Amino acid sequence: MKYTRLTKEQLEELHPEFINFLATQSITGDEWDSIKRDKPKVAEEEIDVFSDLVWEGVLNKVSYLENISNTQMHLFFLTDKEMKLISVKVTNPNIDLTTQVGFDWFKKNWQSDFVEYLTASKAYTDDRNLDKFLLLQQGAVITKGDLYQWFEKVIETS
Repeated sequence: MKYTRLTKEQLEELHPEFINFLATQSITGDEWDSIKRDKPKVAEEEIDVFSDLVWEGVLNKVSYLENISNTQMHLFFLTDKEMKLISVKVTNPNIDLTTQVGFDWFKKNWQSDFVEYLTASKAYTDDRNLDKFLLLQQGAVITKGDLYQWFEKVIETS
């Protein structure tokens, strides 16, 4: 397994897609029930293959990731050739970016001496989707990129 197995909830949500996946392998509903009952290891392997296919599809489409902690924001733009990063660090010890109050403070004070910025870019390894997946494993979430794009405009006009 290349990524991670989908959770029970995710599999339930993707039930029609999983049925289609089994159908592409000529596995009927009755056969699937039999595999689950008589060959649980084979059933687990099928779920793992399906999970990897789902992850590949998702990762192929991801363009933006965000990882926001108490004092930092890591905003990623995932281009075809590289990962671009805008990193924001708040040095005000009274601010927690994960709260509404902290984020509101940041929106008003993003140019203050308590806020530091860094931009960087990094080429992918041989496996671009695995690079993206590892960022997700480290706590990043998939976004539409609004924050990244806002900062990109701010940086360009500075």
